[in-house]
Amino acid sequence: MADLSTSTHDGQSEQTAQSLITQHIDIWTTAIEQKSSAGRGTSNKFSLYGIKKLRELILELAVRGKLVPQDVNDSSVDILLSKIAEQRVILESEKKIRPLSKSLTIKNLDHPFPIPSSWQFVRFGDLTFNRDGERKPISADDRKSMQGDYDYYGASGVIDSINGYLFDKPLLLIGEDGANLISRSTPIAFIAKGKFWVNNHAHVIDAVSIDFLNYLALFINAISLEPYITGTAQPKMNQAKMNSIIIAIPPTEEQHRIVAKVDELMSLCDALEAQTEASIAAHQTLVETLLNALLQPNTTQPADSQSACAEPALIPSVAECFAQSWQRVAEHFDTLFTTAASIDTLKQTILQLAVMGKLVEQDPNDETAAKLLERIAKEKAQLIKDGKIKKQKPLPAITDEEKPFELPQGWEWCYLQDLFSVVTDGDHQAPPKAESGIPFLVIGNLNTGSVRFENSKFVPNEYYEKLDWSRQPRVGDLLYTVTGSYGIPIIVNENKPFCVQRHVAILNSSSFTPIEYVCYVLSSKYSYEFATSVATGIAQKTVPLSGLRRMPIPLPPTSEVNHIVAKVDELMALCDQLKARLSDAQTTQLHLTDAIVEQAI
Repeated sequence: MADLSTSTHDGQSEQTAQSLITQHIDIWTTAIEQKSSAGRGTSNKFSLYGIKKLRELILELAVRGKLVPQDVNDSSVDILLSKIAEQRVILESEKKIRPLSKSLTIKNLDHPFPIPSSWQFVRFGDLTFNRDGERKPISADDRKSMQGDYDYYGASGVIDSINGYLFDKPLLLIGEDGANLISRSTPIAFIAKGKFWVNNHAHVIDAVSIDFLNYLALFINAISLEPYITGTAQPKMNQAKMNSIIIAIPPTEEQHRIVAKVDELMSLCDALEAQTEASIAAHQTLVETLLNALLQPNTTQPADSQSACAEPALIPSVAECFAQSWQRVAEHFDTLFTTAASIDTLKQTILQLAVMGKLVEQDPNDETAAKLLERIAKEKAQLIKDGKIKKQKPLPAITDEEKPFELPQGWEWCYLQDLFSVVTDGDHQAPPKAESGIPFLVIGNLNTGSVRFENSKFVPNEYYEKLDWSRQPRVGDLLYTVTGSYGIPIIVNENKPFCVQRHVAILNSSSFTPIEYVCYVLSSKYSYEFATSVATGIAQKTVPLSGLRRMPIPLPPTSEVNHIVAKVDELMALCDQLKARLSDAQTTQLHLTDAIVEQAI
């Protein structure tokens, strides 16, 4: 790659900018995944970091004079500045704009970067005609009675349509306040056309031509505005600060070439972005299709199936169909699981295979799951006899319609409450507050899947001691979030007293409850979908205890439970290793992207 550490004004700029894109397509199309939320049932979002950096680089090269070649036949910038000065005199004499305050001199030390010899640095206020005095804000309530066809602009673009307008020519709008001045999640400078209204959150800028406004918009969007911003809680760029911005001005003809080239390259970025997003979506669809094939019901295919297993004499067993599907996944493992989203899908598939009895082989000699249920029931009966728990109302038998899939021989369907001594939740009364004492945990202390005591609230010791024992979680119990970020199971591993808010279910285990296995079941897609089906509420969904207790749980024999937990642990560790390597690779890609950008400018 050519060294662009100094300005290139020899006619090679355009070729260099084009080669920057074509030579590093794999870098620009790097996709960085971000969790869309902490809750389950949400997909990962992709940030196309490379394309974002490419867009920034294109603008940076443009305003430094490195995007298109200079032409000695271009007119002098002085001609443009003279035209601006003449127009300012006319507008001031007609009282259409206010006289400009004395402009600050630009010293060599003020130059933000080198520019071609045919360019000049000029303050923004000396180049433009400010029309902020014509703005007029209208409250949201008042706009409801003014709905119409004219765009109503705010700091970041159109925010409404009303029945009146203030301006009737193309003008440059620049956000005056708001977080976007710092974050720049959307362009801070944009051209408004037609008839429109502007509130007091966007500066209104006129100039000698729409072409010049286009260049100014490009320049403002290319640079950091932080040196011109006041305030932290509410960033603001007032008119005086905006007027002091130092603009690098090329000849008029070169401005046109720059704007045209930026439009062309931004269109290329749009195409790269669309192609990358389509590729990501197709990849994830392929992953889900191949993994879903592993989750077919535990039944043989019907003789009239249209698949390759259609002829009765050739119908493979369930195990054979599963083996074929797994072989397809295994053959392309390295190309399938290359994103965090695909690895998350693999994790969910592992859990689903576990609860369907497909993850480990069954042993016909194992003691059946019914024996395990008998032991738990016997222990609960003793607790009832001892007066520690009330006799639970028996639930009706699980019907075939309630069973989402067939189980292997030796397994049993049971209700969640059959596996625990008590299924309850935190105290429904607002607890007394204390500066210290017993930690009182809320969903924020649990939504990572583990118990976290950092930044916890406290209740007095006497309040905790008066709680029923079932509301005092102990080692080996299971917690389950039931409101908001519902569906997150948490095993209590730390022998420390604490209590929880009412939005957390407490599943008191018996001596025989297979806690690790149940936690994996509750982490599965099957369990989350069941919780969603019984959740109530609109603004904030809540899984009622009555519904949670009735969740059908596929229970294996005790021996197989141990094999399943061990296998899931092993495979989840493998997935975490894949994610760690992926994260390292993406970090390297980001550093490489930044290095290319830094070298280019």
